Amino acid sequence: MAKRLSDVAKKVGVSEATVSRVLNDKPGVSQATRDAVLTALDVLGYERPTKLRGERGRLVGLVLPELVNPIFPALAEVIGGALAQQGFTPVLCTRTAGGITEAEYIDLLLGQHVSGVIFAGGLFAERDADHSHYHRLEKIGLPVVLLNGAIESLHFPRVSCDEIVAMQQAIGHVLSLGHERIGLLLGPDDHIPSERKLDAAERLAKRAGVTIDPALVAHSQYALEAGQASTNRLLDAGATAIVCASDPLALGAIRAVRRAGLEVPRDVSVVGYDDSALMNSTDPALTTVRQPIEPMGRAVVDLLARQIAGTEVPADELLFEPELVVRASTAAAPARVGAR
Repeated sequence: MAKRLSDVAKKVGVSEATVSRVLNDKPGVSQATRDAVLTALDVLGYERPTKLRGERGRLVGLVLPELVNPIFPALAEVIGGALAQQGFTPVLCTRTAGGITEAEYIDLLLGQHVSGVIFAGGLFAERDADHSHYHRLEKIGLPVVLLNGAIESLHFPRVSCDEIVAMQQAIGHVLSLGHERIGLLLGPDDHIPSERKLDAAERLAKRAGVTIDPALVAHSQYALEAGQASTNRLLDAGATAIVCASDPLALGAIRAVRRAGLEVPRDVSVVGYDDSALMNSTDPALTTVRQPIEPMGRAVVDLLARQIAGTEVPADELLFEPELVVRASTAAAPARVGAR
């Protein structure tokens, strides 16, 4: 008992007397401290007192921003399967407009005494968002892994697709087809992966002797309709190729091109990102950068399981290399078509 009190007190940063009050369910301790002590018990492998066990049973929260983009159900399937193989049960939490927030989901998950949380795309990647619930998890020491780029002040292990390599592949592909007016259709301007994509694209284009005109950079919400609206500005600026930050954005771009009386890829080439379900069945089949979601999902679960087992895991970013999948939505720049 003495060792348990000492270990938990050291983990949480409180006195042994405070730990004792929590274990004996005594008043005078804040809810945040109670949560931290109980989480430390779980992480260190100590059993909770019977009256404090609740319904806990190796649960892991899986927080997703949406399910409309096919990449997120695919990630949920990979991560859920990997969690099951490790003996965990995923608790799926999906954000919707006007629905439960990430912070509210954290309250619910802590109430279920989850062993850890996986965030696959969320507010951690948005500079201007509220990040207090992440700092709360960090303070209580709950195992957490983030999937894809995060703001610098969060010190959790991260697994990401390499945005620099992705843009090397996408920009390199359209440059090789003779495009010089290259449009970028990205996520919100405070979104870390979009920041990385923009920076990489500008550096790569400059190296190739091509300048990406600021008028050829559009920021959008991650939705087909938003992508369609933003593409109109890129077409007005003379884009002959559009590199997009997601497949739904790319589908929105194709729709906008057609509604402008143009054709893909004869007049405008379009490149997506993710290679989510059915992108080989669109009209035209979408050229896109494929995220390796199978190994990424398994790496996320491995990092979380190691933390839950009490192993120290560095708060580093593990990068996975994507793959360009060339299909029918890209072709030679219009000025070069007659020279074939």
